[in-house]
Amino acid sequence: MQKVIRSERLGESYLEIDHPTGLKILLCPMKGYQASYAYFATRYGSINTCFKTQQDADFVKVPEGIAHFLEHKLFESEEGDAFVRYAKTGASANAYTSFDRTAYLFSCAGNFPETIEILLDFVTHPYFTQATVEKEQGIIGQEIMMMDDDPDWCVYFGLLRALYHNHPVRIDIAGTRESIAQIDADLLYRCYRTFYNLHNMVLVVAGGFDPKDVLEAADRILKPAEPITIQSQMPEEPDTVAAPRTEARLAVSRPLFQIGFKEIPDPPEARVRGDICSELLLELICGEASPLYGKLYREGLINPSFSTEVMSGQGYLASIFAGESDDPDAVAEAILEEIDRLRREGIPEDAFRREKKKLYGRYVRSLGGIESMAGALMMSFFESTGPYEVIELLAGLTLEDVEKRLHQQLRSDRMALSIVRPA
Repeated sequence: MQKVIRSERLGESYLEIDHPTGLKILLCPMKGYQASYAYFATRYGSINTCFKTQQDADFVKVPEGIAHFLEHKLFESEEGDAFVRYAKTGASANAYTSFDRTAYLFSCAGNFPETIEILLDFVTHPYFTQATVEKEQGIIGQEIMMMDDDPDWCVYFGLLRALYHNHPVRIDIAGTRESIAQIDADLLYRCYRTFYNLHNMVLVVAGGFDPKDVLEAADRILKPAEPITIQSQMPEEPDTVAAPRTEARLAVSRPLFQIGFKEIPDPPEARVRGDICSELLLELICGEASPLYGKLYREGLINPSFSTEVMSGQGYLASIFAGESDDPDAVAEAILEEIDRLRREGIPEDAFRREKKKLYGRYVRSLGGIESMAGALMMSFFESTGPYEVIELLAGLTLEDVEKRLHQQLRSDRMALSIVRPA
């Protein structure tokens, strides 16, 4: 089944196709582009370590880091490495694993039919042996050691471990050297058969391509999959933070910090709207146009590296302020004072309108590039909210919505501070 998804507001459209194999396909041909960008992604990430399907009697627990390990292993096959195949078409390819998804991607300016065929082929033809698994354990073990010395990674996961007691979001996406040592070929095949079912996956392409080439490749390579129901079990997680602060020392010239507020997660159907509301709220508190940002910048407490982020998923939601500062505690105190002030005095309407317009413009511009449009389409599969719907949700936000969010969230007793200081 194929339908056209249109935005009257933007005058744009894309194709949504339910392929007979069970795969969701989202295609956005864009005039004026020669290059194309593609994702083949599955709803499977680092937090999915305890799961069952409708065919399983009970939940199975797998080692931390296995989703990331599986991502690495899929590039290998009996025919050779997928990157070698991509090199022959001139495509640039990569993959990544996050908390809730694994995505395989490429960009190319030519040879699109051959390149999309490579993507569909290697992701749907796993090949694991115990010998190659053991080899990969050494490679990923080295990667984990390198990330342990990465200041940005360290301050980020330091914050997540301070915010969360039990939720697997606190565990490094690659796992630990101890956890990946428990992985074998049988476990990889079990995870693959569960999460790489086409009913649990999406194929996205944006840019200068012919949709016919995508559908012909899908018809030729993909095989129908049995519908699957996957349940992921998350541990009980208290509302409190695990620790109010954490510190480490690494080779940095200036302290790095992340200030996080542990929030009550929104229901799945309200998560996108809630995230947009929180994103707008953080900009009002300490975005580049806010009075607080200017004050902290003039006082030398922050620099252009300062940023805000809303991260959310199954069982977790956090509002984060991050940057570099010689006095992270002073930044945290100033942010808390600004939150209290806005609660007392209210958010100025002109500031709300300005930040809403700025965020709206950022969202609309993102749909004009092939990479960002492909990313937006992919996220629409995972969040069940299309990119045009996101624009409409933002357009409909009111000052009352944001002020309500302000009074519900950003509580000082749910705040944690992570710092990486110079060694």
